[in-house]
Amino acid sequence: MNATANRVAIATTSQLAADAAAEIAELGGNAIDCGIAAAMCSINTQPGVCALAGSAFVTIWREGHSPVTIDGNVAVPGLGLPAGTKAMPEAVTIDYGGGVTTLVGASSVAVPGTLKALALAARLYGTRPWRDLLAPSIRAARDGFPLARACHYYLGLAGKPIYVRSPDAVTALYDGHGALLPDGGKVVVPHLADSLAAIAEEGASVFYEGDIGQAIVKHVSERGGVLTMEDLARYAADVRESLAVDVNGWRIATNPPPAIGGANLAAMLLCFGTERFLDWDDVTLDRLVGAQRAVMSYRKDRLDPANDVGKPALRMLALARSGELASRYASGSTVHTSAVDEAGTGCAITASSGYGSGEMPAGTGLWLNNCLGEIELNPYGLDAAPPGRRLPSNMAPGCARSGDSVLAFGSPGADRITTALHQFLVNFIQRGLDLADAVAHPRVHLAIDEAGGVIATEPGMNVPQNGTPVNRYEDIDMYFGGVAAATYDRAGEFDAAADPRREGGTFISPQR
Repeated sequence: MNATANRVAIATTSQLAADAAAEIAELGGNAIDCGIAAAMCSINTQPGVCALAGSAFVTIWREGHSPVTIDGNVAVPGLGLPAGTKAMPEAVTIDYGGGVTTLVGASSVAVPGTLKALALAARLYGTRPWRDLLAPSIRAARDGFPLARACHYYLGLAGKPIYVRSPDAVTALYDGHGALLPDGGKVVVPHLADSLAAIAEEGASVFYEGDIGQAIVKHVSERGGVLTMEDLARYAADVRESLAVDVNGWRIATNPPPAIGGANLAAMLLCFGTERFLDWDDVTLDRLVGAQRAVMSYRKDRLDPANDVGKPALRMLALARSGELASRYASGSTVHTSAVDEAGTGCAITASSGYGSGEMPAGTGLWLNNCLGEIELNPYGLDAAPPGRRLPSNMAPGCARSGDSVLAFGSPGADRITTALHQFLVNFIQRGLDLADAVAHPRVHLAIDEAGGVIATEPGMNVPQNGTPVNRYEDIDMYFGGVAAATYDRAGEFDAAADPRREGGTFISPQR
């Protein structure tokens, strides 16, 4: 091991991404450097599941400092256009998660923030040169990378409806006979390595103000979208104080408003209660479903319709702390990386591009997001004015501390992110399971609908009959998220666990 190397633990979306983090650790990178390298690799080698021109949140907690979250969420486009300019949406329905209708094409593209967030995290908290952090992603893009199982599954459902709009995308994902590449097949995205190399050398400015940004805006505007160069040039990632709650000796910090994922997670923790328990019996399972019902019902009634979710989110937390929330409401696609290091720093990065717009500007190798078109998350859709306003997000990357221990955690999974993370934290902090068992443990998710909801459950979670329909899965399933978590304590012990529901990858530095 290099004498200058830092000791880190990483849990992320793929072994390829974990290896990228290991490479940066060998160069002396800290948890933030390693987390960014792994996240960039995940984002750029998980076609369909994520893409660089999307959104990201980065939660960082350094020992001796307050936790912060860098908000790189997508924003409403249209700055500089005449008032009333309208885009022309295209609706598609895909057989994903029981059937999803979403808006795609150029009209669905929001102002991307991922790159600004990661670049700001590297500048404020990293130690390695920016080009080092992108080197593994550039190499993977140039040499080709295997099509991950989760990507193959999603593209099997969404590929033809969404991802055949650009010739370079077809070249990347389909063989000469028009068939989707097999699970594990080699993916080479034309021009992606060149774009990443330009970003490595010139920084995020080439994406937001330079040639790449101009190519993106030209492509979108020619196809009826409203993204402008002014949108890109004026976009800035924001550093916010993380939202924090206390549970059984741990202080848990996650994504604050205007995102809603962190507030939902915090409210679930408060509604469920903080005492320790041994197993999921009828009482605790009923309490788990009750906490989900309370929070998801409040979200449906108060958060989703709100133009500004800040005040109702804070009100939800106040009701959860008082116990009133539980009594009042009793009745796509992301990647995540968690990193910790021997300095006691935790870094959690979650990124998304929605279901994908299917648009890839010629010569860039970059798929664009469809975050304006995520109807279930953004009910105002293409009318979510004014330009520059941040859109809602389920993402909730978090860090936690207890005594000498630090934990980084997060999950993909759309509206299952918060329920997956809540159950992981309960299993780890309140039941005392080890990290891998807490990540792998069977889960329950309550999907709220007009009829009251449906409980989806994996084997091993015997939800008591309470009148709510139950959909029992035959095995653990990627529908229930994909938690990645890493821990470190002052005794020098590291641990990392990636969810068996997705392929995942981990790396723990060897002892010196």
